[in-house]
Amino acid sequence: MKITNIRVTHVNVPFDAPFWWTGGLYPGASKSIIEVETDEGLTGLGEAPWYHFGEIIKSEIAPALIGADPLDITDCEARCVPPWQITANTGEGAASVAFGAVEVALWDIKGKMFDLPLYKLLGGAVRKEIKFSEYFSFRPEHNGAGGEMSPETIRDYCLKMREMHGSSIFEGKLILGDPNLEIKTVRLLRDALGELAQIKLDSNMQYSLTTARWLLRELEPFNIRNYEDPVATFEEMAELRRHSTIPFSTHVPDLRRAVALGAPDNFVCNFAALGGIAKSLKFIAACEAMGKGFWCYSNDLGIMTAAYLHVSAATPLISEASQSLFRWQIGDVIRDGPFRQTNNAVRVPEGPGLGVELDPAEFRRWAKLFEDEGPMSHFYDPARPTRHRTLPLH
Repeated sequence: MKITNIRVTHVNVPFDAPFWWTGGLYPGASKSIIEVETDEGLTGLGEAPWYHFGEIIKSEIAPALIGADPLDITDCEARCVPPWQITANTGEGAASVAFGAVEVALWDIKGKMFDLPLYKLLGGAVRKEIKFSEYFSFRPEHNGAGGEMSPETIRDYCLKMREMHGSSIFEGKLILGDPNLEIKTVRLLRDALGELAQIKLDSNMQYSLTTARWLLRELEPFNIRNYEDPVATFEEMAELRRHSTIPFSTHVPDLRRAVALGAPDNFVCNFAALGGIAKSLKFIAACEAMGKGFWCYSNDLGIMTAAYLHVSAATPLISEASQSLFRWQIGDVIRDGPFRQTNNAVRVPEGPGLGVELDPAEFRRWAKLFEDEGPMSHFYDPARPTRHRTLPLH
């Protein structure tokens, strides 16, 4: 079998309402969808975490892979990605991320070749129901959606998700520059949701070490399951660990530093960002050996989410709920998408490979939106439309 063509299509899939994060208002996902075609009629699907990686795939990755055997993933990687010593010295890791998006498609082809779901190629399922959290954030109203701009409305939103979908795992960003607002919101959430609900938080590195010490002391009585990136560096997290028992997580996949410093406790990553599924499995195994947790990233479309589902099904370590923005996505590029959890869980697809396929009409719809509007900005502040958002330094 040989690779004959690689198609890259940029798409925009908005949320029903934007949400506030450290950088500004986050309106949705601008992704690149990858289709790897073969001379035996099989096509694999991949997804890049941001559209500019799709441009690298077009210019660098695709030409190197034409004629390659898609089942020989090691050879495919060697054609595209420099040795790690080179990327470490140059700081240029974009080729690894771009290849990681294509590598997901190669696994999809392999599963289709053997007519097996990906989780079986990875050794079989230890679970079939994969946990995902609900998400909450401060969201301005947009076309009848959102409007959660106070602690009370965030509490009411989470109660609504529990009533409608059986949700009991909640994660959120409470990022308006006021730690007192975060404390009030968490207090209301715990009182309303009860002791058994999981509450996770994420500040996107918003707080200074001084403020984070005080904030986590105030939050400790509310049984916070995890706090993602409460401060900006691993060194600050290690210092913060001396003052708090709340577990920490990060998107920065630097396992050596985390082990050396003793913090953070968990990693939350996108598979393409780690270089693909094969490298993600190695990273997860290393996390397990070093006593670190791992779960999966949010704001992905159905193709990458399917990869998360299969790997989580086949990997005992991923028992914690992964992140999810599913409820806010107004569409997807796959049939019957987007995935949405019921009772905190999504069932792993049983079809060959990733078990998902493109929805031609929806795919065209979101591709046209990208063509018409260009990539979405995740740094927009209505009060300062020409500048990135800035927050008070606490």
